[in-house]
Amino acid sequence: MEHPVDLATWPRAAQFHFFRGYTRPHFAVTSRLDVTHLMTQAKPNGTSPYRACLYAIGAGLHAVPELLMRFRGDDVIRHDSVDLSMTVPTTAGSFTYAYVPYDPDFATFDAAAHTLITAAATRTELSANSGERDDVAYLSCMPWLDYTALSNAMPGPDDCIPRIGWGKISQSGGRFSMPMTAEVHHALADGAHVGAYFAAVQTGLDTLPVIRAT
Repeated sequence: MEHPVDLATWPRAAQFHFFRGYTRPHFAVTSRLDVTHLMTQAKPNGTSPYRACLYAIGAGLHAVPELLMRFRGDDVIRHDSVDLSMTVPTTAGSFTYAYVPYDPDFATFDAAAHTLITAAATRTELSANSGERDDVAYLSCMPWLDYTALSNAMPGPDDCIPRIGWGKISQSGGRFSMPMTAEVHHALADGAHVGAYFAAVQTGLDTLPVIRAT
């Protein structure tokens, strides 16, 4: 479901109108996340690190109402939930997009993600969202790079769908970490919201159940 945001009472209405007119209104923040629990406890018991990261990202997005908001013209709405749309390598050597509903129960989410991503890998069409829906967030993993900054291709200043990227997992001093980037539209979110997102993602990573997954 989606809910209209009352601009007359919304505390960020002034910021919304201010940044709404920018020609380059997006900003990206990269932070390092600790994935020691994932790599030393969850992964040895069969948990997929990739799908675990998807789950933690979903938890982070759904913990911050501003990251579930979208604007349509001068109207703002908030979704109860958004799907995670990630790039999926195909057997043909290109990539396509999968769409996975977020579920706060890790086992339920993990099973659905495994099924939908596996099916997407066999497709030949791109299956890109051409603007017909905004109840999504875009995700992309670059496991080859331990990067320090990332920005995304944007179709224009009216695109208000968050982009999340993450990179290579590295080990140092007995701890594991990885970079993650959140790129958002400044008309809908500020630095404090991105900070809350990263905190929620870290909590999701730290509390992954240690159970054998599919």
